[in-house]
Amino acid sequence: MGNEFLNFQEMNEIQVITNTLIEFRNERDWEQFHNPKDLALAINVEAGELLELFLWKAPQEANAEKVKEELADIFAFAILLADKYGFNVKDIVLEKMAKNALKYPVDKAKGTAKKYNEL
Repeated sequence: MGNEFLNFQEMNEIQVITNTLIEFRNERDWEQFHNPKDLALAINVEAGELLELFLWKAPQEANAEKVKEELADIFAFAILLADKYGFNVKDIVLEKMAKNALKYPVDKAKGTAKKYNEL
């Protein structure tokens, strides 16, 4: 499993985003609120707001601009949480993809939504 899943110029973009988020946070003295527990809670809250955009609608009826905004909030808090633990976003995503590739081999998982233990 290589960089075929994430081929972002050696992930410079994620480091730029991380630095920008940290600068934004630090200018407002918000690091005091950004402990791992509260960042995880914030991800969950924002994910709930994302879900709300789809509530009682067909998937195509969700407002794409609002979906984009909620995704940005989720990504921002997730990146800040990764930074708190010193995780390299590229590495942890690729590690997880490698684990998923073993759990969901193409010959068994292709075209099915079954969980790995049901394949």
